[in-house]
Amino acid sequence: MILNGNERGNAKELARHLLNMRDNDHVELHDLRGFVSDDLHGALLEAEAISMGTRCVNHLFSLSLNPPEYADVPIETFEKAIERIEAGLGLQGQPRAIVFHEKAGRRHAHAVWSRIDSEDMKAINISFYKRRLTGISKQLFLENRWPLPEGLQDFRKRDPLKFSLHEWQQAKRTGLDAKETKALLRECWNVSDTRQSFEVALREKGFWLAHGDKRSYVAIDWRGEVYSLSRAAGVKKKELTARLGDMRELLSVEETKAYIGGQLTPKIKEWAQEAETRAKQLRLSITFQSEQAVQRQRGERDALRRKQEERWKIEEKARASRTPRGIRGLWGWITGKNRKLREINEAEIRQAKARDRIEKHALIRQQIAERRRLQRTADRVRKHQQDTLYGLAADMALAITMGRVPETAQRKQEDGKRQRDRRRTRDQGPDFEQNK
Repeated sequence: MILNGNERGNAKELARHLLNMRDNDHVELHDLRGFVSDDLHGALLEAEAISMGTRCVNHLFSLSLNPPEYADVPIETFEKAIERIEAGLGLQGQPRAIVFHEKAGRRHAHAVWSRIDSEDMKAINISFYKRRLTGISKQLFLENRWPLPEGLQDFRKRDPLKFSLHEWQQAKRTGLDAKETKALLRECWNVSDTRQSFEVALREKGFWLAHGDKRSYVAIDWRGEVYSLSRAAGVKKKELTARLGDMRELLSVEETKAYIGGQLTPKIKEWAQEAETRAKQLRLSITFQSEQAVQRQRGERDALRRKQEERWKIEEKARASRTPRGIRGLWGWITGKNRKLREINEAEIRQAKARDRIEKHALIRQQIAERRRLQRTADRVRKHQQDTLYGLAADMALAITMGRVPETAQRKQEDGKRQRDRRRTRDQGPDFEQNK
């Protein structure tokens, strides 16, 4: 399992995130330990209230456990992993919550501990927890015979295509996969050795090179979305400067957006709108199918839960009726009969809990398999849609380039004059414009 943990505060926000039904197919509060409250919001706020008696700000330790996408992981495996992590980080006996999330056919868990030792009213120090979690993660992969990810084999080979919150939001706006976009930009960087060849490679993929306000070098697509080259290409500013030269020789973001907008003819804009409309309709269709499946699955889980609760009540009543009362109960206590009945009842309770858990996991496994089949279909459709949009972007870049061929000499002349003016202004100092 990939383990990601961090010390944090803001219990209310964390509880809202863990119980978020909008971004997850299924959310289940699996276990609460060491809290007076029996709901997650109340439990985490309780931990926050206790932390106010200390100087600790990040009074919680939050952990996510993500098994491989293809793995069928029973609840017991998650529980054993959490127990091991708890012991490894020195959090044994601390108040704890466990929540399960399912989304797009993938099931993962979140565990949250209070770091405050209520007896000493001090925060438990968890030193080097990232290193410890990496070691436990490797052990879990090996013990479950899952292929070890390259990032765990060698830290330098960790996934270079992970994306930030900004990139994820950007992908939602454009309808394109953030990893695919980063892979395209990385490919452009890898196949080029000069600024000119890099610009050509970018143009073939539907991007333009520019200099940004916050980042030194950026790529811009025809929509005006800005992508950080240092993050996408995985290189530092020094390497970018060595290959691309002085960033001030490039057009700014606003200038590049204006140029792209000026070159987009009504016909090209019509192509783009048609393609994006089709893509949006396709996304809505896929989303509708997924939502229908999720609503049905939630109903099936509720039905199983009610069935198990009713059966549990009937069995509890049957077990209670076995215990004699009054004088017979006193005689049973003297003869030891009551103890035997209690042992029988406890054994039946353990069997009933195991039976209910097996039934629940069987339903979850069946639903996950169904959701994965639907997700594979959705992924194929999205891949086709993305290829279409990327192809459109490249075609539009080519059309824009071809549309300005007659103006190439004039464009070069204007670019050269602009660059000379910038150099002259920079060399003469801030008073140059006033004295000119």
